[in-house]
Amino acid sequence: MSETLPYLDPQLPVAERVADLLGRMTAQEKVGQMMQLDAREGLPEHVLSTHVGSILHASPQRLAEAHELVARTRLGIPLLVGEDCIHGHSFFKGATIFPTQLGMAASWDPVLVERAARATAVEVSATGVHWTFSPVLCIARDLRWGRVNETFGEDPHLLGELASAMVRGYQGDGLDDPTAILATAKHFAGYSETQGGRDASEADISRRKLRSWFLPPFERVAREGCRTFMLGYQTMDGVPITVNDWLLGDVLRGEWGYTGTLITDWDNVGRMVWEQQVQPDHTHAAAAAVKAGNDMVMTTPQFFAGALDAISRGLLSESDLHPAVSRILTVKFELGLFEDPRRPDPSRQREVIATASHTVLNLEVARRSLVLLRNDGALPLRDASRPTHGGARRIAVVGPLADDAQTQLGDWAGSSGQADWILEGHPREMITTVLDGLRAAVPDDWTVSRARGADILTLAPDPSGEFFPDGQPRPQVAVPSPPDPALIEEAVAAASAADVVVAVVGDRIELVGEGRSTATLELVGGQVALLDALAATGTPMVVVLLASKPLVLPDSALDAAAVVWVANPGMQGGRAIAELLLGDIEPSGRLPISFARHAGQQPTYYNQVRGQHGDRYADLTQRPAFAFGEGLSYTTVDYSDLVLDADSVSVPVTGDGTVSGRVTLSNKGSRPALETVQVYVRDLVTSASWADKELKSFTQVRVEPGASVTVDVAVPVSACSIVDASGRRVVEPGGFELLVGPSSRDEVLLRAAFELTG
Repeated sequence: MSETLPYLDPQLPVAERVADLLGRMTAQEKVGQMMQLDAREGLPEHVLSTHVGSILHASPQRLAEAHELVARTRLGIPLLVGEDCIHGHSFFKGATIFPTQLGMAASWDPVLVERAARATAVEVSATGVHWTFSPVLCIARDLRWGRVNETFGEDPHLLGELASAMVRGYQGDGLDDPTAILATAKHFAGYSETQGGRDASEADISRRKLRSWFLPPFERVAREGCRTFMLGYQTMDGVPITVNDWLLGDVLRGEWGYTGTLITDWDNVGRMVWEQQVQPDHTHAAAAAVKAGNDMVMTTPQFFAGALDAISRGLLSESDLHPAVSRILTVKFELGLFEDPRRPDPSRQREVIATASHTVLNLEVARRSLVLLRNDGALPLRDASRPTHGGARRIAVVGPLADDAQTQLGDWAGSSGQADWILEGHPREMITTVLDGLRAAVPDDWTVSRARGADILTLAPDPSGEFFPDGQPRPQVAVPSPPDPALIEEAVAAASAADVVVAVVGDRIELVGEGRSTATLELVGGQVALLDALAATGTPMVVVLLASKPLVLPDSALDAAAVVWVANPGMQGGRAIAELLLGDIEPSGRLPISFARHAGQQPTYYNQVRGQHGDRYADLTQRPAFAFGEGLSYTTVDYSDLVLDADSVSVPVTGDGTVSGRVTLSNKGSRPALETVQVYVRDLVTSASWADKELKSFTQVRVEPGASVTVDVAVPVSACSIVDASGRRVVEPGGFELLVGPSSRDEVLLRAAFELTG
C-alpha cells in the first residue's frame, strides 16, 4: 500500500498540509493556482497547461468536464468554482431568483436578507459552485451609474447591517458546512464614487472620505470573517486599486488584520496595461499585482506567462508567490475539497433547488421589497366603499413591463447576458408578472384588460466596434423607441373603459449593469408619452415603477393616484405586487436610496456634508422627489413623546456607553402597520466638515389599528463619531441631537438634544 502524502492526510493541521503541498509545486503550478479563468472557452488548456486554481462561468456540462480534467493533473489540486450568484443562483436554470440586492434593501430587514442568502447558498452548493461574488458593499450615490441595482443603497449603516447578514447567510456555520459557500465583499473600495456616473472611472475620493463612509462596511465584514474580498476596477489618486499598497496593505491587511483571500475583478491586471496604461506590459503588471498582495487574478490569461517572465527577469522571486498560493490552498483545505471536491449533486439538487419553502421565502422577500411612495386613496383596490361599473371592478394593465418576465428578474439572472448557456432566461412558468398576478388575484367578477402602450428601446452596434481591446464584447447601444400613436391609442381606450389603470413602466436590462451607465434618468422610449396620455383620460392611474434604480418621473407619474417602486422583484414579484395593489398585504418597504427630481441633482443622497450657498439651484430644486427611508403604509402612524434616559452621557475611556430613550408610535388608521423606526444622529459642531445627520440605528415594530406602542431607541456612543482632519475616527464631546422618525426628511423627525461629556 502506498503511503499517503502529507497534503492528502485530513488528520494533519491545515498549515502542515499547505506547506507540504507548496513544497511539491513547480513555479508554473504556483502561478496557475493564482488564476481564475473563464470556463466558457479553452477549459482543457486552463486546467492541464495553465494549472488554473479556479474557474467561473462554468455551465453544468463544463463543470463536469473540468473535474474530469483535474483528475488527470499531477497533484490533483481541486478547483475552486466561482459564480455571480447575486440574488439567487443566477445562471442555474430553475433556481430561486430573489429580488435584486437593492430590492432586498428596501425591506430594511437583516434577518430576512440572511434567510435569502442562506437559501441561495443551499441551492448553489448543490450545483458544485463554492464561491459567490456577493454581496456588493458599494455605496450608491450617483443614480446614473449602471450598477446601482447591485448595492444596498446610499447609507453605510444600513449597508453594513444587510451585508453582514448576507455574509452570514452564505457562509453558514463555517466552511466545513457542506451548504456553505464563500462570500465576497466587493468592490473594495470606493468603486461606486464615479465621475459622471461612468462605470469604473477614476474615483476622485480622499482617504478621509474613504474612512468616513466607504470603508466602515468593509471593515465590519472583514472583522466578522467574510472570507474573500474583490477589488474594484478603478484608479484612485491615479493608482489602480489592484496595486494600492495603502488600501490593501496598510488598511486591509494591516489595521484590520484581514487574513482572507483577495481576488481582482475581471481582468484588473490586464487593464493596467491596455486601459489604464500604468504598466508597460503583462510582465510588469503581474509583478506589481503579486507584490501588492493579490491572491487570485480573475480572467487575465496573460498573467501566467507574465508572472513566469517576471520571475525569470528578477522582477519577482518564486517565494513572492507563496503568501497568495498559501491562502488559496488554505481555503481549499478548509472547504474540504481535497477529500470532497463538492461536485454537482443531482439528487441533492432535486431536493433543495426551488423548494416550496424557498418559493414561500421568495414571496416574503418580494412583498417586503415593495415601496408605496404615493397614494391619494386609490389603493388598496379591494375597497368595498369605492364605486364600480356595474358592480364589478375593471382594471386596465398597461405598459411595456407589465408582462416582461425576464426583465422582472433584473441583472445577473438568466437572460441578462453573462451566461451563454441560459440566454433564454429562467423558466417562464416559475415567474409571475404583474399581469399574471392581477389576473390570478382579482375576484371572479372583476376584469383585467391589457394594452402594451409603448416600447422602450431597440439596440444598435456600438460605433467604436464590437469588442473592447481585451476581446470582451461591447454592449450594444440603446436607442430609445419613439412614441407609437397606435399603441398609445389602444392604451387610452383601455384606460377610459376601466375603473383604474395600472401602468407598469421602468427600465430594461439593456440600460443596466457593467458598462451600462446612463446619461439620463428619465423613462426611456415612449413611456413618458404613454403616462401623459393615460393621465389625460381622468381614470385613476397607479404607476408601478419596475426599475433597477430610482428614475426621474414626469409630473403625470408624480401626480398619479398612486406610485409603487418595485425595483426588480424576482420570480414572485408579480404576485406580491398584485397583493399590495389589492390590499391583501400591507405596504412595508422603505427606500434604501433617494429619488432625484432631475438628473442635474446627482449625486443625490441624504447625508450630505454641510455647507453650500443656498439650498437650491437657480432654476430647479435640490429637494429629492422621494427621500431615503420614505415609504407609506395603508394606515397612518404618528410619532410622539421622544424622551431620552439622560440628556448628558459621558464618553467612556474603555467600553461603550449608550444614548438611549423611547418614542411612542400610534396607529391612527384601521389597518395594521409594520413601521421602520429610524434613528439618526446630528453632531452640532464638528472639528472637521461632516454630514448633517446620519442613520445610526433602526428597528421594525408592528402597530395594530388604534394601538399605541412604546419603542426603545438606542445608539452607542461610539457611533456618534466623525473622522477628523487627520483621518482618525473619534467621538468629540459636545452637543448632539437624536432624530427619530419614519424617514430621513427633517420635517418628519422628532428631536431630542443630548450632550457627550468627557
